[in-house]
Amino acid sequence: MASRLILILGGARSGKSRHAQNLAEAHAVPSVLFVATAEAGDDEMATRIAAHRAARPSHWHTLEEPRHLAAAIATWQPQPDLILVDCLTLWVSNLLLSLPEPLEPAAAEALVQSETNALLKCIQASQATWIIVSNEVGLGLVPPYPLGRLYRDLLGSVNQRLAAAADEVIFMVAGLPMRLKG
Repeated sequence: MASRLILILGGARSGKSRHAQNLAEAHAVPSVLFVATAEAGDDEMATRIAAHRAARPSHWHTLEEPRHLAAAIATWQPQPDLILVDCLTLWVSNLLLSLPEPLEPAAAEALVQSETNALLKCIQASQATWIIVSNEVGLGLVPPYPLGRLYRDLLGSVNQRLAAAADEVIFMVAGLPMRLKG
């Protein structure tokens, strides 16, 4: 059986994570791996992470990996039936922030594209259903500073690559799913 990829896009607080979790629960598979990319950099973020943990079914496994998704998922044993990654938005940010300053755009692009290539290969090598969450950041204002524009451009590129590979793409608006593909 080949893998299946569902990409869920939307703005902040659009209901992406809730919809992804509901989809994962509806699959009713024996093993689910929830891959969290968030890091608790402050008390407010730690509280958010704790609330997300509490909202997930207790029988799901959780892998906290802020940067090297493919490497961490590929070595997870036993291989799960469903993998939910939440979210690429923080993942791309974490990758950018891991680079030395001053940030070189070419190095940032190379790192993000390399990690995206690895993630796509991991998905293709898998037999699991994948549900991946990401923000659509291209609908707002143009960021007023170079790092913000680089981030927007790189996340947009990652979203496009995942959407092209996806079997299904859902765009969330005000908690309502809009099917874009599949």
